[in-house]
Amino acid sequence: MPRSLARAVLGALHASHAVETHLVLSACAEKTIAAEMGLTRDSFEALADVSHHPSDMAAAVSSGSFQTLGMIVVPCSMKTLAAIATGVSGDLVARAADVCLKERRKLVLVTRETPLNLIHIRNMETATLAGAVVRPPVPAFYHQPKSIDDLLAQTAGKIFDQFAIEHTLFRRWDGTSPALDDDRAALRV
Repeated sequence: MPRSLARAVLGALHASHAVETHLVLSACAEKTIAAEMGLTRDSFEALADVSHHPSDMAAAVSSGSFQTLGMIVVPCSMKTLAAIATGVSGDLVARAADVCLKERRKLVLVTRETPLNLIHIRNMETATLAGAVVRPPVPAFYHQPKSIDDLLAQTAGKIFDQFAIEHTLFRRWDGTSPALDDDRAALRV
């Protein structure tokens, strides 16, 4: 199965039927899907309930009167971050993000590039001050992942947590782990 964080997030939402999903793929996203996953736009869009063309500025998600829980931009390029931070709604991704900010809905930006320069950091600050959550895909290891898919699922789950979407994508921290139990047993000996 092709691996990407965007596919992990959309695939988990599709499998759970937790929310209706509206997908906007930018032109660059289409190229990335082909290069990184070997998938077509159509096969990726099949994971969403509704797909919108990035130039369709009349799409439902471009209006504040269309009710949503919010929006996830995954991955969020520095170009898209800049558009969101400056309110330049040149495509539907930036417009839908702007709608989330103006309507005070959850907007999670899963930034993808490193290293960061000062412009990136300031754009993250501006987006955060406007109400967005900047959520880089930083892996955690307390759930003892065994594969890349485990890391992707944990990151997807942490994104879902921002929206209070229930899931079982990873083992939550409960103060114990097999490694800690081994360490505690060694200390008792």
